[in-house]
Formats: sequence, C-alpha cells, structure tokens
Amino acid sequence: MTSLPLEDNTNSLPTTNPEPATIVLAGATGALGLLIAHHLLQRGATVRALVRPEASTKAEAESLRLQGATIVKVDYNDKAELTKACTGATCVVSAVSGLREVIVETQTRLLEAAVAAGVPRFIPSDFSADFTKLPEGSNRNFDLRREFMRRLDQAPIQATSILNGMFMELLKGQAPLILSGPRRILYWGDADQPLDFTTMVNTAEFTAAAALDPSTPRYLRVAGEVASIRGLQVAATEAMGKEFRLLRAGSLGFLGTLIKVTQTIAPAKEEVFPPWQGMQYLHNMLSGQAKLATLDNARYPGIRYTQVRELLATK
Repeated sequence: MTSLPLEDNTNSLPTTNPEPATIVLAGATGALGLLIAHHLLQRGATVRALVRPEASTKAEAESLRLQGATIVKVDYNDKAELTKACTGATCVVSAVSGLREVIVETQTRLLEAAVAAGVPRFIPSDFSADFTKLPEGSNRNFDLRREFMRRLDQAPIQATSILNGMFMELLKGQAPLILSGPRRILYWGDADQPLDFTTMVNTAEFTAAAALDPSTPRYLRVAGEVASIRGLQVAATEAMGKEFRLLRAGSLGFLGTLIKVTQTIAPAKEEVFPPWQGMQYLHNMLSGQAKLATLDNARYPGIRYTQVRELLATK
C-alpha cells in the first residue's frame, strides 16, 4: 500500500501577533515618568499609568491619555486597589519622587501589590549615581534608596535598578559646575575624576527598553557621556564658542564641611532637593565613590546618547 504524502498546511495556518506587554508605571505624571511613558508607547507597550485622583485631571494626565496610555486612579494607601491596578502586568516601573514616605513606604506598598498580583518584574525609582557603594549618611536621598533596596532584595520578584549618574540637564542650571557668566568650571577635589552624565530622555528611553526586556540583571548602568571636570571645560568652550577656565573651590574635605554648615543654617529637611542635598550628590560624584563601574549602553544599540557639548549648545 502506497502512502500519500502529507500536505504541508504551515502557510495556511492563521498567524497571530503576540499581545503587547503591559507596563504599570507609577509616578507617570512627573518629568521622568512622562518620558518613560512616551518611550514605552513608542515601543508598542500597553501603558497603565497610576495617577493619584487629584492629579487625574491635570495637563500631564491628559498628555498621557492623548499618547495612548490608560490612566488608572489609585490611592497608594489602598493595597487592594494597587493590586488590582497591577494585575496582568509584565513589569511595574516606579518613577516616583519624594522623601521616606514616598521612596520607602509608598514604593513598599507598590512592591507588595506587584508581588500579590503576580507581576514578574519591578524597576524601582533609583535613577542615580551608584548609591550601592556609598557609606550611610553620605547622602540622605541615597540612604532612602538603600533602605528600599533591602526590602526589594527580599521580595519574590525580579528586580532591576537603573543607574545613570547625574541627569545631564542639571549642568545647565541646578548643578553649579558650569558657570556661564564668569565662564568658569567650578569644582572641588580632582579635575580628572571621571563623572557620569545621562539626559533624562536617554534615561527614559533606556528604562523603557529595560522594562520590555525580560532578562535584565539586578543592576543596569548607563551613561550618555563620561567626562571629567577638564572634559566639561572643553565641552563648554566648544559649545559656547568662548573659553572656560577651571575654578577649584577647595578640597573634598572642605566641601564636606560646607555641606555640614549648610545643613545647619538652612536644613530644609522637608525638601527633596535642598541645597545641601545637591552638594552631597556632587561630593559623591567628585570623590569617585558613586562612579558607575561598568556601562550597559550597548545592551540596547538603538539608543543615540546626547553628549554634554550638544546639550550645552541648545537654548
């Protein structure tokens, strides 16, 4: 008996596109959160933006809606509500900003909700220099991140922190390193210490890629540019077309003393970024303690990183 050849029906089978990943985004109406949402949507993700009820009618929430995100009003004190908001997500990304009540307590409730909902991955709101290597007390905001890190590392969920050095945009004002008026580069310590800078846009784009990448390690480190104080001098001179000179204000020990004095005369303990907090951040970077050891820029090759000179040249 001769058997007939089987007909190959492979090409006639219906094809189905995989469901887009669902990302829950906390802190979605903040500056970084809005950028992360934008890049997630650009990559085809379904974005579920968690928004406090009082912020749901603001312009930022409307912008998220217009881009295609789903706005979910939540009370961060209501675990059942948070768990429902996280159900079905592939990753929870936190871009919240604040002090202990937010960075430790609110994020802990969000973490517990993600675990209860069976979400496999969690990206905390770290987005900073490498705080894991710093001693307690050297930076208040980093101390809070380490406190939450210890809770996160004990949770049954895959966690990935994204470390990006300093937001490069701060060089145009808030971080008093590049003084455009007197054309000076202000610093303490060693002018050749390498420093990590990444724009918020590049950080958000990298975060979006990581949120959609199921194989991320515990830490990802990214820097748009690694530049020393002398490198900033060259970048500022080229961008402005006028010569910038170095201005050494003293040793790192002197900066440490200045931080303590500022904390005493202007404590502003309820502010997220009082002047002394910015000075602590500079001290951590200029000392080299918070330097990113290795960089994972090449993990997502489609990202084009803005350089310091480019940023300074923009109006």
